[in-house]
Amino acid sequence: MTAPTRKLIIAIDGPAGAGKSTIAARLARDLGYINLESGAMYRALALKAIERDLALDDEAALVNLAKKTHITLQPTRTGNRVLVDERDVSQRVRESDVTDAASKVSVHPGVREWMVARQQELGASGGIVMEGRDIGTKVFPDADLKIFLDAHPDIREKRRLLQQQISGALAEQVAAELRQRDHRDRTRANSPLEPATDAVIIDSTDLAEEEVMARIERHIQQKLVTS
Repeated sequence: MTAPTRKLIIAIDGPAGAGKSTIAARLARDLGYINLESGAMYRALALKAIERDLALDDEAALVNLAKKTHITLQPTRTGNRVLVDERDVSQRVRESDVTDAASKVSVHPGVREWMVARQQELGASGGIVMEGRDIGTKVFPDADLKIFLDAHPDIREKRRLLQQQISGALAEQVAAELRQRDHRDRTRANSPLEPATDAVIIDSTDLAEEEVMARIERHIQQKLVTS
């Protein structure tokens, strides 16, 4: 894919297991853009909270911790390295306990306000692909292109289990955590998971990765022609 001459801001939202991270990383790589992972940033903060033994329902403590935390995303050929206070936590933040904790941390308005400000700073000059749950509605409401990537819950659960190479008794636990996370994300009072009114909705249930990429690339080209 040929990179656009104008640096765009591309927002990709959707629930866990819809394929956002894979598509965002590939799209950023193809365009020569930065892949700004909001989920990785929340997981990084959640990991630090776990390590400090902070209660995940203590908003004031979490906001105070955030203000003392430096989160860096370093792009590589295989995805972002995630650094917390210059420490590489790329693998640890992908583990299920941190992922679940991140969902609990992210419900707090104060935490989200701090995180959104950091994300907006990082993406201010464009040339980014950012995925998450409120990118097109809250973080970059004026993004050049907004995608809402979804899939049937059963398919999303299967993808997550395959991604984490989980089977057996642990599989049901992970699936249950995914369903709980979906409920929290969609029902939270602050920035619930929902498509932006001008988002392009793509259901990836029956689509291969190449088909999802092709659809998004067409929308990018259309955006460039009309802008």
